[in-house]
This record gives sequence, C-alpha cells and structure tokens, in this order.
Amino acid sequence: MTPPRRRWSFGRALDGFFFVFAGLAAIWLAYLGFTESFSLGWGGVAMAIAFWVLLAYLVLPRLHRILTAIYVPDYFMGRTRTSDGLLGDPVNLAFLGERAQIQAAMARAGWIAADPVDLRSSWRIIASTLRRRSYPRAPVSPLFLFGRMQDLAYQQEVAGSPAQRHHVRLWRCPDGWLLPGGRRVDWLAAGTFDRAVGLSLFTLQVTHRIDADTDIERDHIVGSVIAVPGVEVDVIRDFSTGYHSRNGGGDSISTDGDLPIVDVRAVSPGGHELSAGRDVSAGRDLPAGPDLPAGPDLPAGREKTP
Repeated sequence: MTPPRRRWSFGRALDGFFFVFAGLAAIWLAYLGFTESFSLGWGGVAMAIAFWVLLAYLVLPRLHRILTAIYVPDYFMGRTRTSDGLLGDPVNLAFLGERAQIQAAMARAGWIAADPVDLRSSWRIIASTLRRRSYPRAPVSPLFLFGRMQDLAYQQEVAGSPAQRHHVRLWRCPDGWLLPGGRRVDWLAAGTFDRAVGLSLFTLQVTHRIDADTDIERDHIVGSVIAVPGVEVDVIRDFSTGYHSRNGGGDSISTDGDLPIVDVRAVSPGGHELSAGRDVSAGRDLPAGPDLPAGPDLPAGREKTP
C-alpha cells in the first residue's frame, strides 16, 4: 500500500523556514565567536571556551537536526535516535510484562533506577565524575524510540565510579505494535556499557563513551535478570543482520543481531523490593531497596553462544 503523501500547508512551510533559519543563525553566532577568539590572554581563552560551547551545544546539534530530518528514516529499524536525530544505540533486548513487573525484576537483579535528567542531577554527575565519587542513581542521556524518550532507565555502577557503568533504557511499545516478523512484545530496550567520559565525535559534547561490543552488555543484562525467580528468556536468532556501525556519540558498535526476549510476566511486583531511584518517565520516587554490589561482585553476563 502506498503511504499517504504529506500535504503542504503554510504552517508546515513556516515551521520549516524558522527551523532552518535558527540553524543558520546559530552557525553565524559560532562564527562570530570563533573570529573574536583569536587574541592572547585570558580573554582569548574565555572566547575559545564560549566558541566551543556554542559549537557543541547549539550549532552542531541544530545542524544534525536539520540534516537527519531529511536523510534518516522515521520508522523502526532496530536503532534508537539521539535528541539531535542521529542514530543511537542498537535495540538489543525486548521484554514481556507490565511496568511494575519489570521494575521488580530489575531491582531483584541488582539494578538501580536512574534519576531523570535535570539541572540538579546533571550537576551532581559532573561533580561526582570530577571528584570520583559514587553516584548509583546517575542519570542517563535521553535516547528516542517510537518518537519519545525512554520510559525507564536502569544502571549498575562499576567500582563506585559514575564514569563506568552498565546501563539499559526501556521503551513501552505502542498498542498493537509488532516486531518485524510479527512477534508481539511489550517493551524494547537498549543496553550498553559506559567505559569512560569523553567528547562526542559528532557534536563535541561531553558524554559517556561506550564499549563497542554491545552483545557483551546485552548478555550481562540477560544473565542478571534471568537469575530472578519467574523470569524466562527466549532468543530470536539473527533478528537483524550482524553489523558494525557508530552510535550517536561516534563510538564504534557491533552486534551479532540476536534479540533476547525477557519474559517477566510471572514476577510478582512486590513494590517493597524496588531499588532506590526515580521512574524516568513519571518522576516518581521509588522506595529504597537492597544495597547494590559493585565491581567484581556484579552479576556476570552469560558467555556468548556461537
């Protein structure tokens, strides 16, 4: 069936004009900052920093939004998207079950719900990283699937450092939505391992750099959750073609294309066992749970099968 063509309207054209105009204005502003920064002394340093801030947090994101709106398909292709429209982390997990059952299963597997991204949590993760202090509920950056950011996010801090952590984002699937091939699931998820803090290759923003082998992190998540009583796992082999690519931060990623489906429908919600943290989408405080083991005591992921 041929998809309906998007109808032209004055409002749509006006939106497009201001979208492009804002991008060009941001580029011009960064150019002015760059040309004014060539001077010696502290004033030149300050102008250079101002130029980087404009370039990384205004110009390049705006430019990517303009370009990706043109060339990145707006349908499910097994990849998340960044707030700038770039292709993000691969979708490498699926879940069956209700929100409360997922929250209970993740908590019992030793995962902590991440704080939502706001001014307070952003400042705290910066301070914790610089001072090398533990922040078990550190926020994760927003990624988008089905046109919205993640509904839930969980993490496991490694060795008390917010710079290194296991983390996974989850999105509730739209009602009636089916995977390619016709399989029905309730949630999709993207799990990766943050190995260090660095600069994004595409925007120059400060961000976490992830480990390239996303399958190891996928198997770690499955290996921890499957230890919870009532959890079952089925794997769709070769759900997507194995590939090597880059995520929205410019990090290399690879996957074998398998998609584990984690079934938590037999898990009792048991709200008192939920980890301390906040529901990312609703901002609700979650009751405190057991202490999270760190470093080598974290649950081990399963070995990859050929």
